Amino acid sequence: MSIVVRNRGRIVAGILAVWLLLWLVLRGTHTLALGGAQLTTVHHWFNDLNDAIGAGRDSNPLFLYFFDYIRVGIDEFVVFVQSIIAQPSFDRPVPLIGWFGVVALVGFVSWAVANVRVALLATAGFFFLGLQGLWRESMDTLALTLAAVIISLLVGIPLGIWAGMSDRFNRLVTPVLDFMQIMPSFVYLAPLTLFFLIGPASATIATLIYAAPPVIRLTAHGIRSAPHDTVEASESLGSTRTQTLTKVLLPAAKRTIVLGVNQTIMAALAMVTIAALIDAPGLGKTVVKALQTLDVGTAFNAGLAIVVMAIVLDRVTTAAADRGRRNRPYRIVLWLAALPTAFAVWLSYTYVWAAEFDSSLDIGSRIAVWAGDATTWVQSNLAPVTNGVKDVFTLVLIDPLQSVLADSPWWLVAAAVVAISLVVGSVRAAIVSAVCLALIVLSGLWSDSMTTLASTIVATVFTMIIAVLAGVWMGRSRRADRVIRPVLDAGQTMPVFVYLVPFLALFAASRFTAIAAAVVYAVPVATKIIADGVRGVSGTTVEASVASGSSTWQTITKVQLPMSARAVALATNQGLIYVLCMVVVGGLVGAGALGYDVVAGFSQGQLYGKGLAAGIAIVLLGVMLDRLTQAAANRTHRGG
Repeated sequence: MSIVVRNRGRIVAGILAVWLLLWLVLRGTHTLALGGAQLTTVHHWFNDLNDAIGAGRDSNPLFLYFFDYIRVGIDEFVVFVQSIIAQPSFDRPVPLIGWFGVVALVGFVSWAVANVRVALLATAGFFFLGLQGLWRESMDTLALTLAAVIISLLVGIPLGIWAGMSDRFNRLVTPVLDFMQIMPSFVYLAPLTLFFLIGPASATIATLIYAAPPVIRLTAHGIRSAPHDTVEASESLGSTRTQTLTKVLLPAAKRTIVLGVNQTIMAALAMVTIAALIDAPGLGKTVVKALQTLDVGTAFNAGLAIVVMAIVLDRVTTAAADRGRRNRPYRIVLWLAALPTAFAVWLSYTYVWAAEFDSSLDIGSRIAVWAGDATTWVQSNLAPVTNGVKDVFTLVLIDPLQSVLADSPWWLVAAAVVAISLVVGSVRAAIVSAVCLALIVLSGLWSDSMTTLASTIVATVFTMIIAVLAGVWMGRSRRADRVIRPVLDAGQTMPVFVYLVPFLALFAASRFTAIAAAVVYAVPVATKIIADGVRGVSGTTVEASVASGSSTWQTITKVQLPMSARAVALATNQGLIYVLCMVVVGGLVGAGALGYDVVAGFSQGQLYGKGLAAGIAIVLLGVMLDRLTQAAANRTHRGG
């Protein structure tokens, strides 16, 4: 196997060498570069399509009797949820349940589904949202998240049950879920606004599309993992299919389904913040406006609120998955606790002090000022260091790779990528790469796509360096795993916008800012995959290596990493997808390229077609990178 891998490595090195030689000769020709305001025929066609859909929206039966019903129905559901906890409603100047009632309800529900410790954390966390001066924005975010999660669960759990009980449907739905999960969250927005307009409906639909796959997958996995003997015993006793499902399969899959709910909630919260780009209300809108004006203080305060909400929601649902059966005294105490909770809700409905958070308690403005002052101090006093790091990475790594990709003839890049896909992946991966690259050429955004690809590759390389080092350490040391894994778990709960704020403070708006944020965003998932792969290597094999006189370095490089090569390949796959998502979002902080094209498409009507084409190009890059790395992982697993 090692000989085959070395041979493939030599072939790839040869392809890269030929590419570089031709680049030196042909540099700057056939690059398909496009100016910021320039539009291609495809972009004009998308603009015309948008205008035609807008002109016929009030007369087209497809909109009158299908899309508009969906949009209005979801809008009304979101408004209903907002009217309960977030927005003035029912001829009242305040929501039905004010801050005091929401905090009490959050504490009670957390206690009921988790435990007292989590309930205290949730209560303190939501109270802190009010102290930040962001209560209404936080409740708007929570309302949109809840609306999307409710719809996702109503759709996702039945589909998961169906996939768990039907092999045929599972085979059918798996590639669809794969595709939904490899698409960066950014790209759901533009096509949805085409049919559902800009607003809460499009934001909610984008959120539920992005958030539904985890609960479908984990529900199906939980049902398929139910003890086979128990299922057979139930059927032998004459249970119907429905009885087996409700009495055996669902109880056995309960913990896995709750974990799926957790993942769906976290995905929904992440997407709701990004959906601020299409006018979704809440904390995301505050962060987006602050990032666009480079107001780090305001962005930090709103980002901190998102982090607090993410931590609370994650801890509540995670604890709910691990909760055991309640004894009778505990249930009695819980029911008694419902009385003061109901009283708190009544107070928040009746009295202004319990409905609107006291603005005199606001510490958010001070947090924003402190963060702004800290940013100013860092940029004034550490500028030689931060600018030096940024300039070195930009000049040594980012600019050269971007030049090779963006300044090479498009056909040379395509030929090299297809050849590499064939060597490290498979014929199918090469075909997918060829099709995706051809469609990127047709999108008119080849140069921007190559710029985005360059940033993605640089960020992925650093992600994998960190992930391999940390993953091997965790895989070899239980103590390191116990210390590092909770940090990685916490990192995975944070929505993408949150990562941009500290790097914007350190490095200002630049491509490097987006790349650094992308590395931090992608490291947790890649590290955990590698750590699990290294730990999965047989202990007997490791002991044999040590007994034969191998050093620690030799054991790692000759035994553990080669035997966990599939895990490393899968970590690379996931790292690439996470990096691509963040690099694109980095268009808000100076990364430019496709991310900027998408944002510009939302804000400038004449660039809508270009923004939509950029979203398609992002999808094509994601599909190409995903298929290539998955094919490489499968080839590694087969030893071919």
